[in-house]
Amino acid sequence: MSLKQQADQLLSAAVTDGAVPGVVALATNAEGTYYEGGFGERIQGDGVEMTPDTVVWLASMTKAITGAAVMQLVEQGKLELDAPASRVLPELAERQVLEGFDDAGQPVLRPAEGEITLRQLLTHTSGFVYDIWNRDFVKYLELTENPGIISCMNAALDIPLAFDPGSRWDYGIGIDWAGKMLEAASGQSLGAYFLDNLFAPLGMDSTAFRLTDEMRGRMAKVHARLGEREFELQMELEIPQEPEFEMGGGGLYSTIGDYAKFVRMILNKGVADGQQVLKSETVEMMSVNHIGDCRVPLLKSAVPESSNDAEFFPGLEKGWGLSFMILEQDAPTGRPAGSLSWAGMANSFFWIDPKNGIGGVYATQIIPFADTKSLPLAESFESLVYQNL
Repeated sequence: MSLKQQADQLLSAAVTDGAVPGVVALATNAEGTYYEGGFGERIQGDGVEMTPDTVVWLASMTKAITGAAVMQLVEQGKLELDAPASRVLPELAERQVLEGFDDAGQPVLRPAEGEITLRQLLTHTSGFVYDIWNRDFVKYLELTENPGIISCMNAALDIPLAFDPGSRWDYGIGIDWAGKMLEAASGQSLGAYFLDNLFAPLGMDSTAFRLTDEMRGRMAKVHARLGEREFELQMELEIPQEPEFEMGGGGLYSTIGDYAKFVRMILNKGVADGQQVLKSETVEMMSVNHIGDCRVPLLKSAVPESSNDAEFFPGLEKGWGLSFMILEQDAPTGRPAGSLSWAGMANSFFWIDPKNGIGGVYATQIIPFADTKSLPLAESFESLVYQNL
């Protein structure tokens, strides 16, 4: 059977079996998409088909786009990777580290050793973390009544560090701060900068923080898994459309086809439709490990309704670039060492394989993250792509 026959069969069977309400996936090379498919429903039970042009919440797949935009400003000398970030955002100076809680249950804070840099913000080594995978920060937000990051309120960014800048890797809100640095350096909002410098050159006309009426008409809704084949519609789960800040770490909506245009730009060393969106040396810099001997570990869930314990390819060495996870070893799906990837909370995933010149984009709209059915389905789809190279 061809890749199309095999992938159609795999994805449609997952819908028929009730494993996922709807799914879209594609495979691309540097020239264009050579497989795409959509199966199931955008909203379970409403009869509207999940098609490749369905709009989904990218969540943390936004991070790679923010990283690329920031690196454009690094190329122009408007931002520096290793200068103190506080030169651009004074509020990043003199951050404190949360060491724990005293006998009265109050936070114990101390001054951080070292200054936060843009490189650290892009590589999740700045000390900023997400509460979803850190119980101390769940407690801290409850005590201080700080809003969560998805509120897109500025107060959500005003949290202490979990460790001294540069001392280790832990996943968090650093790229939201990097987005703030981009706004300060460019004089534009994040969405306006993306439109002018990435979305328009790449032809990504279904990607934005703010949903147009036309995009909303094609949107899939997020479903919460209740059981093996049971879901609850999360109608209220939508990124604020009048935010205090546009969330560079997770606020974009898009389609798999639009995201594939970004993937192809990386595969083509920064070129899209004859335009040099990023310098080839910048893409190469983004595509190598920047966290030294640190590695991307298991993310242990502290908020089970938002995420299961999460790790891609357990047992394999994984580094981090600017801003992708980087495989240090070949994966069982066939993806080789040196490939780039990441994911979004509603179980969307992408990978970019410079060695073979291919990439893939996959999306369901299910929480919690690292879904027990959707993540294995994404890996099975990826395996089919490699079996058919």
